[in-house]
Amino acid sequence: MRYRLNIQPARNYQQEKSSRNRVVYALVAVAIVAAGLLWRSTFMPLPPFATKYGGDALWALMVFVGMGFLFPRTSTLVLALMALSFAWAVEFSQLYHAPWIEAVRATLPGRLVLGATFNWPDLVAYLIGIALAAVGEHLFRLPRATVEK
Repeated sequence: MRYRLNIQPARNYQQEKSSRNRVVYALVAVAIVAAGLLWRSTFMPLPPFATKYGGDALWALMVFVGMGFLFPRTSTLVLALMALSFAWAVEFSQLYHAPWIEAVRATLPGRLVLGATFNWPDLVAYLIGIALAAVGEHLFRLPRATVEK
C-alpha cells in the first residue's frame, strides 16, 4: 500500500515581492542622517529637550530605515521590533565602560552611533521614533484603494 504525503500550507498566502526599494531606503537614510545632524547643530534654535530627544528619535528612525534596507522582505512589525531591540541594546551598552569601547566612543562616528552615557528617557525617545517610522511605513505601503464605477 502506498501513501502519498500531501502537505498544504497552513494559510493561503502568496510570496509577495517586497515593496521596500533599497535605493529609496538608502536615500531616506542619508536624508535622516542629514536631518539628525542639523537637528543637533546650533543652526536650529530648538529648546534643549527637543534637541536631545528629537535627535534620539531621529537616530532610532535611522535604525529602522537601516534595518529596512538590510531586511527588505521583513514585515513592518518584525522590523520595528528588531530596530527597537538594536536601539535599546546600544543604549544599554553605554553602561559598559571598557577602555576599548571608550576609545571607540571618543571618535565622532563612535559617539554618533554608540552614544556616550546611559539615559533611560532615551529608551522612550527610541520607542517613539521607531513607532512613528513603523506607522509611516505601514501607511506608505498600504495598497491604494480603487474606486469602482
